[in-house]
Amino acid sequence: MSTAFSVPAIRVLLVDDEPSIRRALRTPLSELGFSITEASRGEEALHLVQAQTFDIVLLDINMPGIGGMKTLIRLRALAPRLPILMLTVVDGEEEKIEALECGADDYITKPFSIRECMARIRSAVRRAQTPERNEDAPLLIGELQVLPARRIVNKSGQHIHLTRKEYDILYYLMTHAGRAVTYGKLLTSVWGAEYRQEVDYLRTFVRQLRKKIEDDPSNPKYLLTDAYVGYRFAEYPLTGAGSGGDTPSSGNASPVRGA
Repeated sequence: MSTAFSVPAIRVLLVDDEPSIRRALRTPLSELGFSITEASRGEEALHLVQAQTFDIVLLDINMPGIGGMKTLIRLRALAPRLPILMLTVVDGEEEKIEALECGADDYITKPFSIRECMARIRSAVRRAQTPERNEDAPLLIGELQVLPARRIVNKSGQHIHLTRKEYDILYYLMTHAGRAVTYGKLLTSVWGAEYRQEVDYLRTFVRQLRKKIEDDPSNPKYLLTDAYVGYRFAEYPLTGAGSGGDTPSSGNASPVRGA
């Protein structure tokens, strides 16, 4: 008799009004061990979240009825720690920003690969299940270490001198590693709400920060750009696999497309 412990399936609520999208996601994710519950409207999703327990919600941003954004806001009020990933379209930058600032944990842009979707789901669920960290606890991602109690940053054991604002940007992004952080949210956190439109100002600081923490600032592996949206600090930086643009789809799985 096997003594191995079974890992509980990740319970996913998939909310999309397009049957083809739900089918394209349901079949491969179910085969990979995810437990999928479907809803075609935001109203239905709200009822399900009140009646059942889920580990994550995949929520289409454009739906009939109350729509994806209002559904997001109401879900966030019902379940503050429930991870919510928005399914968006390529040219929906303003909607992506609005969703992130309304409480979405991340977004996935159609078309996307199943492997990318699976990785984003697992990452969001893992973050939600991780106990809240002590604000003074050291941070370590790749070769970068931050000691918050002393505001010290090391790379491969060597001290890196950062200005106060460079440190604040780095610390905020590292404590939100793996998530897309909008320009406005980062500016507000570091400088205050009156600076939330100063994107060029922020870009200048990020360029300087990359020169200090990246091996190749023009091809960053830590501090990545989500085009037109903001920045994303890599959870697991891969040597030579950095990107200054949107986080690419991973793997060779067929992409899931949608309007």
